[in-house]
Amino acid sequence: MPLQNGIRSSRETFIMTLTKKAIVHAVANHLDLPDAQASKTVEATFEIIKKTLEGGEDVLISGFGKFCVKNKDQRKGRNPTTGNSILLDARRVVMFKCSSVLKGKLNGET
Repeated sequence: MPLQNGIRSSRETFIMTLTKKAIVHAVANHLDLPDAQASKTVEATFEIIKKTLEGGEDVLISGFGKFCVKNKDQRKGRNPTTGNSILLDARRVVMFKCSSVLKGKLNGET
């Protein structure tokens, strides 16, 4: 069965994907703001995070986690369709490491 807006976990429980629209709506409800103002706030927050990462700096959100920019060197790869070797370009990727606070909440710790 195809999945829409979510994934199935190993226990076959349907998990919805948290979208930007849902975040805006949650911020609006939590702070009792109009949706337009909440949208501007969320957009501004994401822009700050994106610009910081583009500049090569890490983003640390206390109690949540740390987004780090990592450099990946050029390396050999393989085309899975043809089996031919290819050279993959060097690139930058964003890694996320959750905080111990978030890790504890995910594991049911108080």
